[in-house]
Amino acid sequence: MRFTFYGHATFSIEVSGKTFLFDPFFTGNPLIKNIEIDKIKADYIFITHGHGDHTGDVVALAKSTGAVCVAPAEIAGWLSKNGVEKVHGLNHGGPVSFDFGKVRAVNAIHSSSFYDGTYAGNPVGYVFTTSGGNFYIAGDTALTMDMQLIPLWAKLDFSVMPIGGNYTMDVADAIHAADFVKCPTVVGVHYNTWPPIAIDTEKATAAFKASGKKLLLPAPGTTIEL
Repeated sequence: MRFTFYGHATFSIEVSGKTFLFDPFFTGNPLIKNIEIDKIKADYIFITHGHGDHTGDVVALAKSTGAVCVAPAEIAGWLSKNGVEKVHGLNHGGPVSFDFGKVRAVNAIHSSSFYDGTYAGNPVGYVFTTSGGNFYIAGDTALTMDMQLIPLWAKLDFSVMPIGGNYTMDVADAIHAADFVKCPTVVGVHYNTWPPIAIDTEKATAAFKASGKKLLLPAPGTTIEL
């Protein structure tokens, strides 16, 4: 599996012959330099919640890539109203089958609204089970006991978790979350974009190592193998 980080909470994962793009926020993202948005490719775009730093470029990229957009029901409806043709709305519940495997929308403790403040449904995370590997995308969330359910559904190869604090889990909470989901390999996102979520990355990496886990922090614009 190939993971490409675009800064903040925007990234793509290539697995099972498909490219998944998550929470596209390129325009106005201070961590992204020299990224040509019109060259971004995606077969699927997954949205965790409605905030602008997770949906800023989703309409434009959905149209330019022709990707299927998967999102909570209210966001799916908003996408359709904005001219996105390939939309799959879902909500918390059983797994949904796609051509690459299955995706389950799971609980995320956060808020969700559009630019104008209107309701954008429940925030979610996603659990993927595919022939190429399994992974958990936490989305923007606080630490929650619900994470302990995830090992019932999948043996994870890696997880993607927010670590910046203030709006989401911090590093210490993400370490507990890794225990809950029984996955020692974590890719950190949602940190160092703005002062409220600034962290010391060396201390964060050391804290994970001290707990017997691995925290991966790829630089924006880089790709790693998982």
